[in-house]
Amino acid sequence: MIAACARPSWATATFDEVKNEFHPSDTLILDRSGEVLQRLRTDNTVRRGQWVALPDISPALRTALVLSEDKRFYEHSGVDWRAVSAAAWGNLWATRTRGASTLSMQLAGLLDEDWRAAAGGRSITQKIGQTVSAQLLERSWRKDQILEAYLNLVPFRGEIVGIDALSRTLFGKAAHGLDEREAALAAALVRAPNAKAVQVTQRACGVLKIMQAPAKADCEGLDLFATAALQRKSFDPSEGVAPHLARRLLSVRAEPVEAMRGKTLTSTSSVRTVVSTARAPLQRFAVSTLTQHLRELRGRHVEDGAIVVLDNATGEVLAWVGSSGELSGAAEVDGVLALRQPGSTLKPFLYAQALAEKRITAASLLEDSSSQIPTAGGLYIPQNYDRQFKGLVSARTALGASLNVPAVRTLVMVSPDAFHKQLRAVGLPLRETGDYYGYSLALGSSEVSLLALANAYRALANGGRYSTPSFSVRPGPFDSAQDRLVEGSAMKKKASTGSARTGSVQALDPGAAFVVGDILSDPVARARTFGTDSVLATRFWTAVKTGTSKDMRDNWAIGYSQRYTVGVWVGNASGAPMWDVSGTSGAAPVWAALMNYLHRTEPSRAPAPPAGVVQRQVTFADAAGAPVEAARGEWFLRGTEQTLFAIDSGAASAYRKRAEGKNDSKAADNRASAASRITAPTHGTIIALDPDIPPNRQRVSFSAQGRDLRWLMDGKPLARGAQVQWLPWPGQHVVQLADAGGKVLDEIRLEVRGAGVRDAQPGSGASK
Repeated sequence: MIAACARPSWATATFDEVKNEFHPSDTLILDRSGEVLQRLRTDNTVRRGQWVALPDISPALRTALVLSEDKRFYEHSGVDWRAVSAAAWGNLWATRTRGASTLSMQLAGLLDEDWRAAAGGRSITQKIGQTVSAQLLERSWRKDQILEAYLNLVPFRGEIVGIDALSRTLFGKAAHGLDEREAALAAALVRAPNAKAVQVTQRACGVLKIMQAPAKADCEGLDLFATAALQRKSFDPSEGVAPHLARRLLSVRAEPVEAMRGKTLTSTSSVRTVVSTARAPLQRFAVSTLTQHLRELRGRHVEDGAIVVLDNATGEVLAWVGSSGELSGAAEVDGVLALRQPGSTLKPFLYAQALAEKRITAASLLEDSSSQIPTAGGLYIPQNYDRQFKGLVSARTALGASLNVPAVRTLVMVSPDAFHKQLRAVGLPLRETGDYYGYSLALGSSEVSLLALANAYRALANGGRYSTPSFSVRPGPFDSAQDRLVEGSAMKKKASTGSARTGSVQALDPGAAFVVGDILSDPVARARTFGTDSVLATRFWTAVKTGTSKDMRDNWAIGYSQRYTVGVWVGNASGAPMWDVSGTSGAAPVWAALMNYLHRTEPSRAPAPPAGVVQRQVTFADAAGAPVEAARGEWFLRGTEQTLFAIDSGAASAYRKRAEGKNDSKAADNRASAASRITAPTHGTIIALDPDIPPNRQRVSFSAQGRDLRWLMDGKPLARGAQVQWLPWPGQHVVQLADAGGKVLDEIRLEVRGAGVRDAQPGSGASK
């Protein structure tokens, strides 16, 4: 009568509701087409697998469970009254019986915590409620639904809940593959989940006898099998080919998994999933290619690597390999996000800035020779990778062949602070200021992540337009102190449109980006260092740059085709140096393999020149009038084009005369005049007066090369000769070098900071 009155409050949820409310402890990371990339545990309080449909559960287990727990499961309507009578009779005579709880009654206890047994057992009210709930279940659920829900919700051992977690943890296989012995062991755990191995073995043997008949049951060796199974932990927390991408997708502002529902998580058929932008076949190829190449480099002390592949048009991450896995001693470190020194891979942005500011052209001649550049911390002496110098080279050759000294000379023109701002504009948020890195910034002395660097190259591929990358098909913030990513539109745009993603900004001059891309795609430009037939040469159009950090600690290959940008890093997560690994033997082979895979059936064509870019035929000459490089067609930003590039006007005249078979007697004097320049200090130098030294005792040394030189300070005569000592005064000053006739030959600007005493000498340049 009590149960009948209370029945309306015991309304039972439907099977579909229970199934949809089931939450696995793992999240599946899917690729863009729905293929599983990674399984990652996201709930550490319980160990649940995926919901398994009854047809996908071993028939042996279904039989074992019914025979051991509820023999008349298919006959009763929720309550086995015969078993209830037997249990009551046994209790009356103090005889031990199996109990009268059916699978339906146990499921009712699993669905409603009010009916679950406490430490002292169930109360009379709980037993009545469980009985009524079981009967309600039988009225609205089918038998197969009850059995399926029970097997997915029942606790087995410790934190393990559900047949999928049990099968994968204890037996290392899916639920449909369990044999009779494994099924018997699983059924034995239902009744006593945390019993000792001996008790579990005894119960499992009893289940086998019920299933096979006592005479045929084979319990020999079951104790060893049970002990081994109960100790096994085959269900790894993470499994798949994209562990780092999975963790990145689930680290949205460190929100709990439950709080992420409605953002990147979906729950379809009780499977918690995150759909990424990655391509599973490409991801697998990237993993295998990196692993194979690193195995070949093991003798050179290389064990780590990382890969990222981006879609140029949309910014979507198509592949993300964070480490070399089992080859690495730090497999958990994500090499895609780790900050490392980029080496020469920053040079394209430096030359692009110098081109955009019209300080140089791709044909401008730069001097690759021993150089000592004065800085606040002393002399900076850059060296090339091979410790050799090439003399006069064009900017195209300097960038293509990755020559260090011309890059540093270019940075002197641009200034470290301005270059720092340019790098930030393409998504490389360096930790320190440009003045902190100084001229070494041209050679990659800062630290960047592979993801940020590859995305900056994507800006080059997109004509200088920068936008943030994305790796989930649903929008949501993915802020990071390292990369400051803000995920934008997730749905893939058709690559045929070739348009940049919404929200992009013009970070580089389009013409400069085009010229730099043309240089990076030119095998002749890189021939001075890499040869004409290096691994960087592809049968389709690509632009690529390698880089190696100090002491060979990092090796990079970053490049792009018409549609894709591929970034590869190899090295050691520990920071240990590699042995004899160059730009073409480290990351470049992996980069080339990925590009070939991406374009095995897809063409890649060179971009069309943007408005404001023109091409001219150019020739070159050195100071003696001899050709420096072969004549060629060269790209220019409109207004900077010219046809002859020589070290000075005298050389230009000499070159023309030599072509005509004539001599110029004034060439030497012209060259000497044009070569006169200020060698120290450099343009933009900031001088701080030392407060501990009397102002009239402090001096700044000026030096120049040339003959009959005159120095001017802020337009006033200062001194004569190649060497001058100047008493510094606070303020901004213009220092000029002139010849005997007063013609200005060179000019620099500098700033003096601090307090000084006014001097009556002319040309002191004192500020007011």
